Amino acid sequence: MAENLHRRHQIHYLRTLSGVVGMIRNPEGTESVFDIEDGLLYAGAMDSFQERVSGLPGVSELMEARYLAPPLDVEALIQLPEESLGYAVARHIVDHGFDPDYYRKVDVVTDLDWILMRMRQSHDIWHVVTGLGTDRVGEIALKAFELAQTWRPMAAVITCGGLLRYLLKDPEQMGTVLAGIGHGYQLGYRAQPLLAQRWECDWERPLLAWRQTLGLPDQPAMPA
Repeated sequence: MAENLHRRHQIHYLRTLSGVVGMIRNPEGTESVFDIEDGLLYAGAMDSFQERVSGLPGVSELMEARYLAPPLDVEALIQLPEESLGYAVARHIVDHGFDPDYYRKVDVVTDLDWILMRMRQSHDIWHVVTGLGTDRVGEIALKAFELAQTWRPMAAVITCGGLLRYLLKDPEQMGTVLAGIGHGYQLGYRAQPLLAQRWECDWERPLLAWRQTLGLPDQPAMPA
């Protein structure tokens, strides 16, 4: 039994390592991101992540209810008032040509399953409300935001992997990347828990009002 457990840990370690290598080679490859997290599922850091998230104000109620929203109806959301969160999210998806149902699915059985599924489901919403972009630096900055709020192991791996990628391939951009990480982390540290929000129940609420309630800047911007 001990040998089988050791073999499983090796497999998960190799899956994580493969995901990191894939991310460095192709930062736009979302499958590498999911491989990293799936490989980390049995890491001890996941216990700290789950404990941290479970203690965030407002999260336990959603977790106990297993609150998950249906797939985004982009066509309906884009009909909402332009100042609304729903319109902003739909515009974000349309303008970038994203698939709102792109994320790797998780069968929600445990609390950790719910946490991972809800974070994947609301990823684009987090981009919109934080104002952190979807370019490479913006994605790393959002992972720093997630790290500040949730201690998500995958966020730490991607943040470090992003730094390594720029150090090896684009060292002249290191200042920009470090500034983005610092900016994202500070936003996450100061903001209310984004995981505790039922965004889909109040799509018509103005984006500005959401940001003010969450303690985010009215007009978020990455550092120059």
